[in-house]
Amino acid sequence: MEKKLIVILGPTASGKSDLAVKLAKRFDGEIVSADSRQVYRGMDIGSGKVPRDKNWKLGIGNWKLYYHKGILHYLLDIASPKRKFTVAQYQKLAIKTIKKIQKKGKVPFLVGGTGFYIQAVVDGILVPKVKPDWKLRKKLEKKTAPELFKMLKKLDPERAKTIEKKNSRRLIRAIEIASKIGRVPVLEKKPLPYPVLMFGIKKEKKELSSLIKKRLLKRLKIGMIAEVKKLKKLGLSWKRLEEFGLEYRFIAQYLQKKINYQEMIEKIQKESEHFAKRQMTWFKRDKRIRWIKNYLEAEKLVKNFL
Repeated sequence: MEKKLIVILGPTASGKSDLAVKLAKRFDGEIVSADSRQVYRGMDIGSGKVPRDKNWKLGIGNWKLYYHKGILHYLLDIASPKRKFTVAQYQKLAIKTIKKIQKKGKVPFLVGGTGFYIQAVVDGILVPKVKPDWKLRKKLEKKTAPELFKMLKKLDPERAKTIEKKNSRRLIRAIEIASKIGRVPVLEKKPLPYPVLMFGIKKEKKELSSLIKKRLLKRLKIGMIAEVKKLKKLGLSWKRLEEFGLEYRFIAQYLQKKINYQEMIEKIQKESEHFAKRQMTWFKRDKRIRWIKNYLEAEKLVKNFL
């Protein structure tokens, strides 16, 4: 079988995971997660991780393997939330995993909403080999996003033109690189040497807002607050929990009594909608992505591609 890769992407709550499972069953595939929070152990409900099959003991596989609805999923639960997991680490593991799936004669599906993870794999972005400067990071983490952006603009005006102004994590990394080597180099690319099909799930703004709300209420009902409490007991600081953003940030603030329950819900909803908008801004820059509305459109695309 010729080597190929299928990428399924889209904004948060658009239904990527369910679609991927249906397609993986139809086309004998396995799924590689491309989500920057789902890599962490213990972050299940808040990150939207698919639930693990409970009948793994009945012959599906051993506990080290992650099956959902009988489909093998990779790169879930691979890192400790106490430590930072980098895009370079993800890229290496993802490419290795895709090769493994292809070697088995199966179809690899790269599925998620973290645009930079997907781009790192598909385009083979060569991440600058500048080691983390924890002392500098600690100092920078005290600053606001506008303050960080101002610093980067002084250090590297060119990078400041293209970076997400509100993304503190990316701003800190860019400042770190620029401080070490004088500028943030233009990312070199080494694309995958075989065909890649990329498609995304498109949802209208109103529908997506409704899906986000429905999902949020469900997550609260099944124990998302208890999940954050458990992570805190395991030794994660409030600051670290807030770094994960979205649900984790505002539940952490609620548990610290900085906001009330209703404010927590409103803030998660609002920030999730903003996050979805930022994801779409990232994806729309890539003209290779085909946008689909339902399973039948996706199935047709995959069938023609394979």
